[in-house]
Amino acid sequence: MTRKKVKLAFIMNDSARKATYKKRKKGLMKKVNELSTLCGIDACAIIYSPYEAQPEVWPNNIGVHRVLAQFKRMPEMEQSKKMVNQESFIKQRITKANEQLKKQIKENREKEMTEVMYQCLTGKGSIANLILSDLNDLGGLVDQTIKDISRRIESLKKETTGKGVAVTPESVPPRAHVSMGEKTYG
Repeated sequence: MTRKKVKLAFIMNDSARKATYKKRKKGLMKKVNELSTLCGIDACAIIYSPYEAQPEVWPNNIGVHRVLAQFKRMPEMEQSKKMVNQESFIKQRITKANEQLKKQIKENREKEMTEVMYQCLTGKGSIANLILSDLNDLGGLVDQTIKDISRRIESLKKETTGKGVAVTPESVPPRAHVSMGEKTYG
């Protein structure tokens, strides 16, 4: 059975919040221990809680003091270099999500315009109902496609010339006709 995604929000129910705290605290301490053991690094954890009088520390007070002293000996710029608080972490996540969204919107737009182009080429569509931004995007896509085809033709010519095969006008398929309203171009 798969686990459902937990909504990251404050747990209103006191007993559920306390139970979640205990489970997650235990898991966090286990992860810090594993990280330290597997990677051979110095690590510590300090957890303050309203449920316990004293903070929980890992590995022990001496180990925590050793790691904190090591941290404090570092230059101040080095200390804060990789520090992340919740606000900056969320800002980083939002920035990354926005970049992914922009990339996806661009990919979707390219696919949409490619579909419009192929519909026009096959006679199943028309550019008559497109707005100016669609026409500009479609024009750019057509230009890019023509450049790609020209490069491919040049590449094939070079390959076939080296093999002694000549490319004649008869061996190149005819250009597709694009219907734009009443006129046919091709």
